Amino acid sequence: MRLLVVIGIVALIWLVGLFAFAHRVRELTPAEEPAPADAIVALTGPSSERVNAAIRLLEQGKGERVLISGVNREVRRRELRELTPGSSRLFNCCVDLGFEAEDTVGNAQEIAAWARAKGYDHLIVVTSDYHMPRSLVEIRGQAPGVKLTPYAVSTPSLDNRHWWRATVTARRMTLEYMKSLAALGREAVRRLSRDAPAPAPA
Repeated sequence: MRLLVVIGIVALIWLVGLFAFAHRVRELTPAEEPAPADAIVALTGPSSERVNAAIRLLEQGKGERVLISGVNREVRRRELRELTPGSSRLFNCCVDLGFEAEDTVGNAQEIAAWARAKGYDHLIVVTSDYHMPRSLVEIRGQAPGVKLTPYAVSTPSLDNRHWWRATVTARRMTLEYMKSLAALGREAVRRLSRDAPAPAPA
């Protein structure tokens, strides 16, 4: 009986956390006008809207450069440019492409290395609304001294107000919630390891 009570409490906490996560996702869009930062980073996804949003911010002077992280190795710069509205001159001079990342952890590593190489302390992060919470956790873990300003792109196929009513959207929101919990867990372990006192000399 006691075990069932514990399982029930854990399940309730998990469910409350899921709805809190979904509420946070909903509150991320429409994105507020961000203050200027050192640079802008866009995490690639299923559509070109994340990249387009990052280029628009660059055109508005919100950062001096853009990193597009997680570009498919088979995509050429010219092909990506043709999919992106805006100034060719600006794209050619001020947009860097990252080909190493294959997932969100890889994005965070790629972004952190780029920020260190460029000496950037403040980044505007562009990704989809449901992907933003996990992206921020991963990037902060790799670049703890860098200020991050989220600029979330709305996902038309995700009804984030009534997401639980359809199997597809409920699955997506739940999966992303679980991935975010895993990212938070990894970051907590990393912090504990980093803060743990060194063993006393024998």
